[in-house]
Amino acid sequence: MSSAFTKSAARNIFYGGSVFFFLLLVGLTYDTMRTLPKHDNSANLTESVKRGKHIWETRNCIGCHTLLGEGAYFAPELGNVYVRRGPDFIKAWIKAQPTGAPGRRQMPNFNLSEEQLDDLVSFLKYASEINTSKWPPNIEG
Repeated sequence: MSSAFTKSAARNIFYGGSVFFFLLLVGLTYDTMRTLPKHDNSANLTESVKRGKHIWETRNCIGCHTLLGEGAYFAPELGNVYVRRGPDFIKAWIKAQPTGAPGRRQMPNFNLSEEQLDDLVSFLKYASEINTSKWPPNIEG
């Protein structure tokens, strides 16, 4: 058995496997780059969405919430909150925080202006329109 597997055979397997997996990587990268523009939502990127993302980042919302599966799991997923609740509910909910309900996790009140609330809602609407291939798996996140 050891005489059938020589250094030359091992080298050929190594180089052949390396070439195969490199070509596989190139093919998968090409496929991703070809299909990715169909999944993004960059056509709907507005100044309001950019300002809303800035609010999202500066208030560290991702420290408690998840957005499209990324972030903390302390509070609900917000990737589809616009679809689930609508813009008026989102603004009213943010304004009403903290609710003071005993035994419940509380969101701080960030004292956002109406314009900032509109921008944040625009950002959440934008996030809800990204083609995520049905993520999260259920409407409640």
